Amino acid sequence: MRSSSEPPLEQLESVVQSDALLQLLLFVDKRATAKEQIQKISQYLETLEPQCDFELHVVEVAEQPYLVEHYKLVATPALVKIRPEPRHILAGSNLVSQLEECWPYWQHSLSTHDLLEDQQSTPTDKTSFADAAQLMQLADEMFRLRQNNEALQDQLKFKDRMIAMLAHDLRNPLTAAAIALETLTSQWEGDHATLQTFPPELIQRLTKHAQEQTQIIERMIRNLLEAFQGKDPDFNIHPKRLDLGSLCQESLLRVQNTLKAKSQVLKSDIPPDLPYIHADVDQVQQVILNLLDNAMKYTPEEGIIQLSVLHRTTQKVQVSICDNGLGIPLEKQQYIFDNQYRLARDQDQAGYGMGLALCKRIIGSHYGEIWVDSAPNQGSCFHFTLPVYR
Repeated sequence: MRSSSEPPLEQLESVVQSDALLQLLLFVDKRATAKEQIQKISQYLETLEPQCDFELHVVEVAEQPYLVEHYKLVATPALVKIRPEPRHILAGSNLVSQLEECWPYWQHSLSTHDLLEDQQSTPTDKTSFADAAQLMQLADEMFRLRQNNEALQDQLKFKDRMIAMLAHDLRNPLTAAAIALETLTSQWEGDHATLQTFPPELIQRLTKHAQEQTQIIERMIRNLLEAFQGKDPDFNIHPKRLDLGSLCQESLLRVQNTLKAKSQVLKSDIPPDLPYIHADVDQVQQVILNLLDNAMKYTPEEGIIQLSVLHRTTQKVQVSICDNGLGIPLEKQQYIFDNQYRLARDQDQAGYGMGLALCKRIIGSHYGEIWVDSAPNQGSCFHFTLPVYR
């Protein structure tokens, strides 16, 4: 009697080269009862000696899925008699009792097998099992390679989309920084004395604005690079006391040119007595601008976009950005915040399917919530909440 739990390739070699009359494969998973099953089967088989020369191989299903597929196993643990033929499969938690019932039939097949071997002039083909197992292993490896290839193709398409649309997302902060810097630089042309006509507070504000925009650009590039590597952006939040109403007004000013280009109407409802929130100004503005950009993208010309802020409770403030555009199918709404997810209609649209996922991570990092209310051809409303400053 021989019992083994060798590595996969060594198991195959042992099965092929073994002269044991009875060869068994015991398929187990990683459940706690697996060791107990192995012990019970081994103990029962040992009681059969010296009546039978057998070999038992223990197979971990996760290590050799091609063998599981080859024997078409649907449950574990499972005991497979591979020699002598015909093949016999037992499965379930009561393997020992099943084995006790089958043993008289197996013993008869062993006797028949010995008689046939004596009568045959050529030895029994011991390679059929190995050939089948190797073919299944090759098929399994090919399946894995196809999966890897598809994953690589998806990554390449994702990177192509991000590279193609990087200029689109960086346009706003680059333009804002460029305007601030050009305004400052223009004062050095010609007579340097003209610099004195700029109030110090204006120079300070322009300089700070340009610095903030370059920081936004740096963060966006870092997030994109991390997305290339399949990582979630590691947000370094710097929350502070923040005037959400002023931030919303500033964000609305930054999208005026786009609104005019599409003749879209922007309505706002921002109460003057909003409480201060506790949040990172750059990240919250990124969420607002991203949602406004989506609203403008999917709203037809002369359509209506609305931004409203609501003091929901003493703990939270809610921001809502609504449009009267195409809307989102109900069955797709649960996926739109997933990374790289894009509706079929948007495959040829600008963007690379990570904007809403990024918004969700930002709001989540502030212990807020973000969700959507939408219906096809009736527009969409994106809502998010942020904590009140205390």
